[in-house]
Amino acid sequence: MIIMGLDPGIAACGYGIIHAKGTKLECLACGVLRTYSDESATKRLESIYQGVSNLISEFSPNTVAVESLFFAKNSKTAMKVGQAKGVLMLAAAHNNLEIFEYTPLQVKQGVCGYGSASKEQVQKMVKQILSLDKIPKPDDAADALAVSLCHSQAYRLRTRL
Repeated sequence: MIIMGLDPGIAACGYGIIHAKGTKLECLACGVLRTYSDESATKRLESIYQGVSNLISEFSPNTVAVESLFFAKNSKTAMKVGQAKGVLMLAAAHNNLEIFEYTPLQVKQGVCGYGSASKEQVQKMVKQILSLDKIPKPDDAADALAVSLCHSQAYRLRTRL
């Protein structure tokens, strides 16, 4: 199964694509889709949509996993990230892909085994689980791979029950 993990963002949207076959996990690609603040909101969202659509065409994922939003204070930022998340989900839906959402707590739990793991601990586990030479950069790419790994773990648990 090919899983596309997405870490929504308006300036940098992380993606991490893994191939999961049984307990064997392989990183196929990771990175960020970037937009720039001097572009209109519409152009930025269109760029994100097109970027995700291109990744879907290139890697043909079976499913998409998206990190749920968590913001405590800045509602303006939350709204922009929410719009980006909507565009990500629309691109997946247009390609008839099932979409799963995971909270940051669930991602930490799925990757590290406990929900209070630090960002650094999650990144180290991503590196270890996928047998990578180094921690993926930027952080958004590592976060997206963590979302993919979380879904892989959740899927294995669901199919065993």
